Amino acid sequence: MSALEQAAALPLPTADEVAGLWEHRPNPAPASPEQREEIFGSLSFGVDFTDHMAHAVYEEGSGWQSKTIEPYGPLTLDPAAAVFHYGQEIFEGLKAYRHDDGSIWTFRPGYNAHRLNASARRLAIPELPVEDFLASIVGLVRADEEWVPSIPGSSLYLRPFIVATEPFLGVRAARRLDYLCIASPSGPYFVNGFQPISIWVSPDYHRAGPGGTGAAKCGGNYASSLVPKLEAHGEGFDEVCFLDAATNTNIDELGGMNVFVVYEDGSVSTPALTGNILEGGTRGVILQILRDRGVTVREETIPLTSLVADIESGRAAEVFACGTAAVVTPIGRIAGEGFDVSIGGGDVTKSIYDQVTAIQLGHEPDPYGWTYRVSA
Repeated sequence: MSALEQAAALPLPTADEVAGLWEHRPNPAPASPEQREEIFGSLSFGVDFTDHMAHAVYEEGSGWQSKTIEPYGPLTLDPAAAVFHYGQEIFEGLKAYRHDDGSIWTFRPGYNAHRLNASARRLAIPELPVEDFLASIVGLVRADEEWVPSIPGSSLYLRPFIVATEPFLGVRAARRLDYLCIASPSGPYFVNGFQPISIWVSPDYHRAGPGGTGAAKCGGNYASSLVPKLEAHGEGFDEVCFLDAATNTNIDELGGMNVFVVYEDGSVSTPALTGNILEGGTRGVILQILRDRGVTVREETIPLTSLVADIESGRAAEVFACGTAAVVTPIGRIAGEGFDVSIGGGDVTKSIYDQVTAIQLGHEPDPYGWTYRVSA
């Protein structure tokens, strides 16, 4: 078990214990029920936002303060704010789900709290106490309970982030930063739902390199993926897959998802964490589920040439990607310079998707303690 998974397994205070720790300043002009219903009628991903946001400020010497749940709205930042010039920022992503009885739950918020702090350490950002992270999530979701949809495949996507807001032009860690969390009622990440996607393997670009920020969830990693993603789209593919920067031969991850390979003998492999790959919370969930099923799971180096050969020979039966936004997504085609292979199957992929989403939605028992009740 990784250090992050060990930290995520620590007990958390209940939602009632942290509720109210952040001052609630109600939005004086919230969206009307009719406006919400119109948004719910055409849910996409990350386009519409709720009435409130969580907001706290860090000042060197004073720590995190001014913790509020306040009306959602634009920020006023100095043009010299450090985030604009040196990219000192980190973020997270998690979801709130409405269960059949109307209660609202989120999934592994302790994991997200500890991963935010792991990213903070890499980006020279002050850590946010886990209790404050939870209080911001609970306060925001409770303030905007009516924004949590109950439509199948929907959720309230939560985006916590920290940005350096001190105005200065100098290469050093900022002494003032802002933490915010915004919320967006969302439908499926991929508009076609649980359908196989096509992957283009980038021959020229890398998401991160040895000693870089690949293991941190920061904007620079995603910004660097945009050009190869545009190239992939230009070739007719849904997503881009990156190889390791050191050798340009081994599978790392997609632009925002981890990769798994299911073999015909029933075993499963995923790229080992090298410091270049973001350790996904869904990745850890899948590893736990598979091991509890008695499946042989390997975290190892997966050379691209071996993966292509295994798909061509039939040794590799399924390939899928996973992440918070899409949960689990089958991969049906992988191509790059000099190769283009398709892969069928999907039974294992579908069973994992079904089990994870059933736990998230309260349709199956949660023996792991992954779900966290936010509101009755």
